[in-house]
Amino acid sequence: MTTVRLPLFPLNSVLFPGLVLPLNVFEERYRAMMRDLLKASPDDPSEPDTEPTEPSTSDEPRQFVVVAIRDGHEVAPTSSGMPDEVTTKEAGAGPAAGFGDDPVASFHTIGCIADAATIRERADGSFEVLATGTRRVKLHSVDASGPYLTAKVEELPEEDGEEAGALAEGVLRAFRSYQKRLAGARERSLTTGAELPDEPSVVSYLVAAAAVLDVPTKQHLLEAEDVASRLREELTLLRAETAIIRHLPSLPATELTRQSTSLN
Repeated sequence: MTTVRLPLFPLNSVLFPGLVLPLNVFEERYRAMMRDLLKASPDDPSEPDTEPTEPSTSDEPRQFVVVAIRDGHEVAPTSSGMPDEVTTKEAGAGPAAGFGDDPVASFHTIGCIADAATIRERADGSFEVLATGTRRVKLHSVDASGPYLTAKVEELPEEDGEEAGALAEGVLRAFRSYQKRLAGARERSLTTGAELPDEPSVVSYLVAAAAVLDVPTKQHLLEAEDVASRLREELTLLRAETAIIRHLPSLPATELTRQSTSLN
């Protein structure tokens, strides 16, 4: 078993490999994480700037692990009117704030490595980050001794399983039907003209991210033992959701395939 230690970014959402994750980073613990990631970048300025910086992009991986929160709060409690640094020191908003005495128990054990391709620091010290999910990992331990959480993780294999190709074709057909039904329930036209992929693993993650499902269900899909198992689950879910939508007059407007900026 080979493990690595990486910064840990818990969220109230699930990140899948290949999917883009925009982040609005304002808590001091995650600011520190981004500053450390920038230090490894060749274009990192030696002196801080008082003005908003140009987005920092890098061909070198700037990796952290995203895990879905099982029990806890994405944003640490703060005291009214208190600056971030003071809150950290006086209100107990340390690296594990909001996650209890045993942080690892607050998170799902399967997460995803994210690569922060773009990091932009604002004038107030917060960050705009655009990251992409890369590989699934299993969480073994969490360390809260530094300015932000780090985790020892093991990369999980990505195996197709039996009949992944045929299952992917069936899932794509079911997903198109699901999209049409959902668009109809929202009384709006389906305008997506983009071609959907046919690689089974890519299909499995795209559909898992795009379908309107709750966090536990998405987490269950992320944890599937192989691509074929994930596709089978999705086929069942899509058929069930499509049948439900068929009997509903309207649904809340939820954008497919779009993920709003996550707050830390």
